[in-house]
Amino acid sequence: MLAKTYPYYLANKALRPNTALDVRDKYTGRIATRVALADAKTIDRAIEAAAKAAAPLRAMPPYARQAVLEHCVTRFRERHDELALALCIEAGKPIRDAEGEVTRLIDTFKVAAEEAVRIDGEVVNLEISERAKGYRGFVQRVPIGACSFITPFNFPLNLVAHKVAPAIAAGCPFVLKPASATPIGALIIGEVLAETDLPKGAFSVLPCKSADSVALVADDRLKLLSFTGGQIGWELKAKAGRKKVVLELGGNAAAIVDADQESRLDAVIERLIFGSYYQSGQSCIKVQRILVHESLYDMVRKRFVAATKKLKAGDPKKRSTFLGPMIDEDNAKRLESWIREATKSGAKLLCGGGRKGSMLEASVLENVPRDAKINALEAFGPVTLLARFAKFDDAIAQVNDSDYGLQAGVFSNDLSHAMRAWDSLDTGGVIINDVPSFRVDNMPYGGVKLSGLGREGVRYAIEDMTERRLMVLRQA
Repeated sequence: MLAKTYPYYLANKALRPNTALDVRDKYTGRIATRVALADAKTIDRAIEAAAKAAAPLRAMPPYARQAVLEHCVTRFRERHDELALALCIEAGKPIRDAEGEVTRLIDTFKVAAEEAVRIDGEVVNLEISERAKGYRGFVQRVPIGACSFITPFNFPLNLVAHKVAPAIAAGCPFVLKPASATPIGALIIGEVLAETDLPKGAFSVLPCKSADSVALVADDRLKLLSFTGGQIGWELKAKAGRKKVVLELGGNAAAIVDADQESRLDAVIERLIFGSYYQSGQSCIKVQRILVHESLYDMVRKRFVAATKKLKAGDPKKRSTFLGPMIDEDNAKRLESWIREATKSGAKLLCGGGRKGSMLEASVLENVPRDAKINALEAFGPVTLLARFAKFDDAIAQVNDSDYGLQAGVFSNDLSHAMRAWDSLDTGGVIINDVPSFRVDNMPYGGVKLSGLGREGVRYAIEDMTERRLMVLRQA
């Protein structure tokens, strides 16, 4: 069970000025807990505190920042079951997926603890001509300053961790706005951070209404905005002013099944099912499009549809459940309407399509028109599209025929095809012999085109949260 109420965290302190935000159990629809909701004045106070904390946090030695992160790892392990249940309730995430996300939370903070003590500089050889004789250059990386973070509902722990942990490692104070639908995980992280010796103002975790969070985007006291969410991210970038902006904005990821995969088709199908429907398809890198060589298409179609029909949907608290609810009924209705639009335009529904409240059946379609919303946009739900290709280059062209470019998967034993995919796919990542849904928390992660700007993955986030500072030394 969740606590009856949760505070927010302003400048490291837990405060309970109200219980204005209702957080619902996404499966039952009932109110599970209530959370303090920050207003615009509170956001301003948090930004002021973060700006003041920039100098003392910068002065905090790397080993001390590492100790903070190691404390978090210890406490997250101790609170593993509590964190998993919170995810299960507030996000509707099946318990096995929730436990996996807690593991990733711990992994991300572990990696950040390691990176905190190896943020290195470099020596630059300046003697490129006689005029620079006797000059040497030295570069160190310094924290960029106070940061603002805005995170989505689908990974309420790990997507918060991918902003918070690198910020602590780098020495950057931050103000975090978690998704209003799923704030509990972030508040528990705040509770653990409040146990540490971080300087006052080093962090604030503030659930708030979007209208009250304008300063998190526009205020020049903040030096970096990191946003994960939908296409509104581009509007935020336009309003961000002089600050650095990092965006992760989703995708409609594709997986290619090459002609040489017949002998391992069962294993391929198993991974495609996982990539298509884990946490009800509410992932930026869920498998939305499957492109199959024409020689294997009928076999893949038959086995994939059969496996999809076997998925158990229901209460996410039960270990037998694979498919839980979508985040709310409105999103389920949206995707249901996209399925109907596609079938009216000539697509064939092979299974699924039904909806009860926020529970949408795992669905498979084929012959989906290129311009149908469910093909052209990010579905963000339990729907997968099948298509065939004749030549490998045709499959690459189909993957690239998208406004998005986050990650792609390629199942192939042909090294030349793997290299061609890596060279030619317009995506931030190419995953060979697995689904595009694969992510390890130290790898560079991010997209191109409408999928975003910049990269996460702890070391890569630290690069964005630090700046190079040059010293030139003239030998006397």
